[in-house]
Amino acid sequence: MLDPSRIKAITLDLDDTLWPIWPTIARAETVLTTWLAPRAPGTVALLAQPDMKRQIRADTEAAHPQLAHDLSALRREAIRQALRRAGDDPALAEPAFEVFFEERQRVELFADALPALEALSARYPLVALSNGNADLRRVGLERYFKAGLSAREFGVGKPDPRIFHAAAALAGVPAEATLHVGDDAHLDGVGGLEAGMQFAWVNRDGHDWAHPPHQPHLTVNDLSALVQHLG
Repeated sequence: MLDPSRIKAITLDLDDTLWPIWPTIARAETVLTTWLAPRAPGTVALLAQPDMKRQIRADTEAAHPQLAHDLSALRREAIRQALRRAGDDPALAEPAFEVFFEERQRVELFADALPALEALSARYPLVALSNGNADLRRVGLERYFKAGLSAREFGVGKPDPRIFHAAAALAGVPAEATLHVGDDAHLDGVGGLEAGMQFAWVNRDGHDWAHPPHQPHLTVNDLSALVQHLG
């Protein structure tokens, strides 16, 4: 059971906890395709082939294992690889990525996210902890957070306990005084629990917990329920 009296700070996942990520990515890819169409039509035709995006992404990850925790660099290199394969100018990769990345920051928050951030940030220092590449400033949520930490910045991502310990340190408290909140049972849940944190699982879609012997301290279907539980 969750012990609210122990909580001195909260680390908070971003993608699929504060906003749904895949509609955001799909929209950003559409904007990227529109931008590429007059500049790299061969690349647009190549990426329209079935499974080609997935194959290029897999090839890029295999060729650049050092970028495993840097989603921005992987995306940029995947764009560059597609341009090369299509015979288009690979120098377009940089501006093309910026077009994608700018749109990727235009997230649509879950209805419960903003009220929860208002309530939680008034009571606890919040630290964003993400394996993704959302930018708190560009997203417009920077004011709610004491700090943010990404896998790209830290060099390893969730579920590695080290990134959870580093996030707790940014909040100014030990891991055992930190509540981690996130949607991913493995990355957020197992990672946070093994780091010694309490864990609140935001289970919006009613999934079964599949990581025994670990168990979340609290399961909620949205962030408003978390706020209510904390009192």
